[in-house]
Amino acid sequence: MSKNKSFSETSATRYSLALYELAKESNQIDEVEKNCSSLIKLIFNSDEFQSLIKNPTIKKDELNSTVLKISDQYKLNSLLIKFLSFLISKRRFFYVEEILKDFIETCSKKRGEIKAQLTSSKALSESEINRIKEELTKDFGSKIKLNYKHDASLIGGLIVQVGSTMVDSSIKNKLQKIENRMIEA
Repeated sequence: MSKNKSFSETSATRYSLALYELAKESNQIDEVEKNCSSLIKLIFNSDEFQSLIKNPTIKKDELNSTVLKISDQYKLNSLLIKFLSFLISKRRFFYVEEILKDFIETCSKKRGEIKAQLTSSKALSESEINRIKEELTKDFGSKIKLNYKHDASLIGGLIVQVGSTMVDSSIKNKLQKIENRMIEA
């Protein structure tokens, strides 16, 4: 099982890097990246499309037809359409979600962005999120690509993770530490 997983991760990385190089060569990185984000959202939100991708019995013609319909609807970049057709022809469309996510990750890395995760106990406004992002940018001296998530189970406070650095100021975490100390005593 781990052999197959590493094969799929390696394949996804190779294909995404190929897409990146093609997009860079033709000066279309931003457009292709936006299209990839749209496709990832479609895959996430459409059970029908997910099952089509994961079904090995679907014929190449049917997959190509579906991709063309989606490309018309989402006005996909011609380079990305050709790339998706290539994946279908090589029977690698099964990995399309991983490849697209890896492509977006590659774009982010090439821009020098650092990924960060912000989780808060209360819903934050766009301006609050932007202020936190600006502070993190100053603190780490790099552009920050911030993913925000609201989690009411935290009771209060924030969890910020930038790369391998994590700051957990949530009340849930503090209560857990108190509970652990009480158990040890």
